[in-house]
Amino acid sequence: MNAETKSKTTIDNSRKSILARGCDPTLSAWAARALPPLIGNPEYVPTTNDDEFIEKLKSRKWSVVYFAPGACRFSAARRQIPGGISKTKGWTLTEYQELVREYQGSDVPIVESVDENQSLGLLGQALAIARETN
Repeated sequence: MNAETKSKTTIDNSRKSILARGCDPTLSAWAARALPPLIGNPEYVPTTNDDEFIEKLKSRKWSVVYFAPGACRFSAARRQIPGGISKTKGWTLTEYQELVREYQGSDVPIVESVDENQSLGLLGQALAIARETN
């Protein structure tokens, strides 16, 4: 089989969604544009503060919930993630995970890593097992 007749396998995650909690508005906006085409075009909704994150978490079902590396690094250092509110003061990712489970159920994949180089692969793996939401 030559290159012309080989069929390309593409992943279609367009019926899936990612709710992301980051801490840098510029990087979050970049991720919202750059990451979806690389992982099958899921809906990608970035948030950079807890008011917005919690509102969106409660508003509908999501395929994946993603904590961006910067947010993970703040949590690992036991520092409040930028954009936190009084309700989430002192929270680590453990408390955020409990909140995600409360509103999304135990089956939603939660992706977190302090390493940007791992994020794409981890998101792809999570989407492969995630529910459709769109």
